[in-house]
Amino acid sequence: MNGILNIDKPLGKTSFSIVALVKRLTGEKHAGHAGTLDPQARGVLPICLGQATRLVEYLMDTYKSYRAEIEFGVVTDTYDSEGKVIQRSDASGITLERLETALNSFRGVITQLPPMYSAVKHKGKPLYALARAGIEVERKSRTALIQSLELKDWQPPVATIEVVCGKGTYIRSLAHDLGQEVGCGASLKSLIRLRCGVFDIDSAISIENFEEACKNGYWESLLYPMDSILTNMGAVIINEEKAQSIRNGALVIFGDDTSSKPVEKYCRAYTWDGNLLGILKFDSEKKQWQPEKVFN
Repeated sequence: MNGILNIDKPLGKTSFSIVALVKRLTGEKHAGHAGTLDPQARGVLPICLGQATRLVEYLMDTYKSYRAEIEFGVVTDTYDSEGKVIQRSDASGITLERLETALNSFRGVITQLPPMYSAVKHKGKPLYALARAGIEVERKSRTALIQSLELKDWQPPVATIEVVCGKGTYIRSLAHDLGQEVGCGASLKSLIRLRCGVFDIDSAISIENFEEACKNGYWESLLYPMDSILTNMGAVIINEEKAQSIRNGALVIFGDDTSSKPVEKYCRAYTWDGNLLGILKFDSEKKQWQPEKVFN
């Protein structure tokens, strides 16, 4: 079974546990999620099944949006409400104007330091494992893209923001760094992922409803087609001769058998009967298309 589920991950559950549950309920051996959500966060968690697992990287590269509550005056070792409080400060001096000014510093390309409680690896070990053992190591800063950052509500000392960001952005680090910017510290109080690529929270299905769908045998109707996440790519329809070349991994040149000619780096290739055959990457030197993903 090939397709993608848009699951609304509940609070208190790991992303891995939701994938394991989907596998058990559907009987599908191949499943994977596109972007980890911490246990204390809820929201959109796309789960790819079957051959769609080979498209996880394309989902990971899409923009994601979040709604976050940030509590000022409280700093924790995990940068969120689950951690140990290591500092308390007076946040009464934060004005709306000061907060808006601080937010301006975090729009566009920014630099972040991954939290110690994260899955980033240091010499083969995830940072959170080292942190739980009481070991703190030096981490390398990473760049992140904040496409938009809006203050939605301010009920001192808690601010509610909505963030649209690129791959690899840590909202916990954003909360922590925002607290440092205003001078009193801060931590992430709550987090909801509102969107991941084409999938949004309004169309996400709860675990309870998914379990009901599996029980009554209609869960397959909840699957999105694999190519639903590839609509930003151009598309071509090819004849059987070129389809066989693509299956064999050979470079191809598009001719009169295409219904459209892509102009971007990647494109989707379909057979005449409408099935997604693969994803092709343009070789600018050879002026031909190289099969990057081929599906049965």
